[in-house]
Amino acid sequence: MKVGKKYYRTIWEDENNPGTIQIIDQRWLPHKFIIENLTTVDGIVDSIREMHVRGAPLIGITAAYGVYLSKKEKKRNGLGINFIFESADKLKSTRPTAKNLFWAIDEILSSINNNDNIDNIIQILQTKTQDMADKDVADCRTIGEHGFKIINDISNSKSPEQVNILTHCNAGWLATVDYGTALAPIYVAHEKGIKLHVWVDETRPRNQGAKLTAWELAEQGIPHTVIVDNAGGHIMQKGMVDLVIVGSDRTAPNGDVANKIGTYLKALSAYDNNIPFYVALPSSTIDWEIETGEDIPIEERNPDEVIFVDGLYNNEVVSILVPPEQSPALNYAFDVTPANLVTGLITERGICKATKECIAELFPDKIKK
Repeated sequence: MKVGKKYYRTIWEDENNPGTIQIIDQRWLPHKFIIENLTTVDGIVDSIREMHVRGAPLIGITAAYGVYLSKKEKKRNGLGINFIFESADKLKSTRPTAKNLFWAIDEILSSINNNDNIDNIIQILQTKTQDMADKDVADCRTIGEHGFKIINDISNSKSPEQVNILTHCNAGWLATVDYGTALAPIYVAHEKGIKLHVWVDETRPRNQGAKLTAWELAEQGIPHTVIVDNAGGHIMQKGMVDLVIVGSDRTAPNGDVANKIGTYLKALSAYDNNIPFYVALPSSTIDWEIETGEDIPIEERNPDEVIFVDGLYNNEVVSILVPPEQSPALNYAFDVTPANLVTGLITERGICKATKECIAELFPDKIKK
């Protein structure tokens, strides 16, 4: 996507400094656009854990770059072979819910099996990571094309009125390498001239909707309105929402979906008001090792994210205490939406119902024999 007039991905290797991974540091958006340089595994680990990068697909690709850097670090500092596997374990410990994290690390480690030449391994990892990043972009674009059909059908039934879409958290290009998951159909629809408007949940406690989704949509010139999280049910009751599209951090093969906390409540409201509720995700987000959403680990983050809010004041980003200083807080990062509340899954292979049978039909090669 473009920021101003310049095209960016969310992560890339500096072409002038191989071994330097550059990211858009999302902690500063939308008020400051900062590129951060990462040169060590610990730097990658910190960027994932502290959410300089976030979004399941992007977390996965960032972790893959971390494994690549571990090989370069091993060679540069004369470290033992165990450093690579220790680095992989460190990376896996950063965020427990996002399936893409574990998928990406296992995928990239499998590419160097039976190879003991460090220079060859570094080259293989560099190429593999770039291929994975490129595939993420292609998959997200394809998700957009499939999801566009849903938006187009609604547009045809409403014309000349606009299509009103509600989304929760940020599942746009900032959550992937480029294009996004839940926002990908919106971007394709906008490109093709569909008249639309997006309701943007603020998404407490970190406000990824108000900060990131709103910024993305503004940069692309897409009409949108930021709302408080609890307004979603009200505007659905008033007929102001035609479609809900969200992303996913981990999806079970039976169609249960883990996504940012608050997603479940939006699904309930959509179900009660007969509004389609779709989840957009690449297949790397599906956890084929579990059975239902009950098996998905739910990350509990630092309560300070609830107690403090940050924003721009006198051109500086500052943190503000909200509740009484002595009040405790609980910070679950995700919830699970049961499959029966999900109209369908939008994947790179197409759209399917959120049922075990339909998912298996779309991904027969992933089912254990």
